[in-house]
Amino acid sequence: MSFHSDYEFHENYYDHYNDSSNYSYYDEDFEDYHTVCDKSDVRSFAGLFLPVVYSLALVVGLAGNSMVVFIYLFHKCLRTLTDVLILNLAFADLLLLFTLPFWAAGAMNGWEIGVVACKITAALYTINFSCSMFLLAFISVDRYRALAQGSSTYTRSPEKPRRQRLIPCLLVWTAAFMFGLPDFFFTTVKQHSSGHKSCRAVYPHSMAQAAKASLEFLEVSLNFLLPFLVMMFCYYQVGKTLSQTATTGMREVQRWKAFRVLIAVVGVFLLTQLPYNIVKLIRTIDIIYSLVTSCEVSKGLDQATQVTESLALTHCCLNPILYVFIGSSFKVHVLKIAKRYGQTGRLCHQESRQPPRVEITLKTQAHTNSNAYSESDEEQTSTFTI
Repeated sequence: MSFHSDYEFHENYYDHYNDSSNYSYYDEDFEDYHTVCDKSDVRSFAGLFLPVVYSLALVVGLAGNSMVVFIYLFHKCLRTLTDVLILNLAFADLLLLFTLPFWAAGAMNGWEIGVVACKITAALYTINFSCSMFLLAFISVDRYRALAQGSSTYTRSPEKPRRQRLIPCLLVWTAAFMFGLPDFFFTTVKQHSSGHKSCRAVYPHSMAQAAKASLEFLEVSLNFLLPFLVMMFCYYQVGKTLSQTATTGMREVQRWKAFRVLIAVVGVFLLTQLPYNIVKLIRTIDIIYSLVTSCEVSKGLDQATQVTESLALTHCCLNPILYVFIGSSFKVHVLKIAKRYGQTGRLCHQESRQPPRVEITLKTQAHTNSNAYSESDEEQTSTFTI
């Protein structure tokens, strides 16, 4: 089910509670019931609010994620699994953002570009949003593994790192693709009696309620709860290790900066994703138990979905800041490109000889000399630093 088009499903719904046994959440318009809930004001709000939010998200997210792709691909900075995961995260966010103009146009004027475009756009939206959430979980796992092992997650074998980079990415994209299949098969263009067209999932009458409830619950579980629990466990372990680094020579200021980054990563995830998933959970309960019997409550739930969905989408814009630009070595690459643009050479192997900032792997902070790294250690250190 499309992450974006959730409010479309609920847009024309008003529970005819006197005949709930015959009610179809997807196949009927509200005009088909004896009790009518006019939601033209909900569509008007969406036509004004969503295009503005989507336009801002597209501009900001396109700039940040394009910079990430440019640095990693054109300057060959893919040295660790985390680097590869962050590059995939940027690609997923870009593909997700590129669907926003279609949804913005649909919110303003209705869906006028056909069923095929509707299916592809809805599937791409769900695939890439799910992929982003899974990648965030994998990034936290990789950093926890690096910390637990006390070294880089790779051996020095030239072949094993490639397998370790490829397999997690394939797993993530395959799971996300499977998550988007229901959108591709069931999403279509629905024309309402008012003449308004929307791109939304239309399930067969016999499976509508069960399918909708199952998919909503699955999305909340896999796109929010699972990544959040994984991140909490991994970053709790990282934070616990940071709190025990007083004997390794790490200064208090450095430890506090590292803690702030971990808090920011988890806090932003909760701030952007929790409200929307709470609304989705409420709607899932409503689908099962038909709790909403008031038109005003139904319209309020629609608008809450639109607002919280837009908030969840802003995570695509914040990912480059949280997972890349906070890295000291990545900032070195950006500064060098700005100062030496046009020069040849691989910037990843021209690291600054200044003492490094706190690295989330904490690989060499306690055991290396303070003057410089060896070349092999440089190649093993992730650009994901705190």
